[in-house]
Amino acid sequence: MTMDRKLCSGSGIAAKRLTGKVAVVTASTEGIGYAIAERLGQEGAKVVVSSRKQQNVDRAVNELRSAGVEVSGIKCHVANATDRKALFDHAAQKFGGIDILVSNAAVNPEVGGVLECSESAWDKIFEVNVKCSYLLAKEALPFLRERKGGSIIFISSIAGFQPFQLLGAYSVSKTALFGLTKAASQELATENIRVNCIAPGVVQTKFAGALQESDAAKEETLSRIPMGRIAQPKEISGVCAFLVSDDASYVTGETIVASGGMASRL
Repeated sequence: MTMDRKLCSGSGIAAKRLTGKVAVVTASTEGIGYAIAERLGQEGAKVVVSSRKQQNVDRAVNELRSAGVEVSGIKCHVANATDRKALFDHAAQKFGGIDILVSNAAVNPEVGGVLECSESAWDKIFEVNVKCSYLLAKEALPFLRERKGGSIIFISSIAGFQPFQLLGAYSVSKTALFGLTKAASQELATENIRVNCIAPGVVQTKFAGALQESDAAKEETLSRIPMGRIAQPKEISGVCAFLVSDDASYVTGETIVASGGMASRL
């Protein structure tokens, strides 16, 4: 199924809701993370992008600057404490502080059902997808408190609501982010720090390749999407821009689903 979709581009965005804000986006040199970094920058934020590989950071920074985004970048493996500290210090030194954290990094080293997952893969998935999301939020907190408020976004997945058979352990890790969002949002609400979560459906990225690696897999995936198509990363970035803007000033502790109609909550 093909549709003519006029997705937001730099020239099509009139809002500058994030002028004066500084955003840190992890795993942001491609896919959803890159689209979010681009959109926040287009809305006026100064953006820090990161990735495990410096060459990917350099490429993304050059592309974003060419698109008119005020951006800096640094190599960061979110499971490395030294890298995380350097990421936040870089943002503060380069742009004067931090207002927004988008925790997007995730891994899925094995494909298969949840009870088929090896212990080593389980540990890796939960270390990066859950523990590192918690640590990033915890370590960003002093910077957000300096600004007397801010916004934290966790990127989860529709699989957190309806597990994918091929992504069993990954799906469970994404469910955990819903709980982290609720718990952290309640603790931080009185400090004007909002915590929300996005649960994308199937998005056209390398990461979602396991769901599209064969015609049968792709057919099965599309059969679960009422809109009959896979999302583009920019269709998730707009949700993030809304959540970190003042338009969502009374929204905290929520998970926003952007899944083309795929089943989530009852």
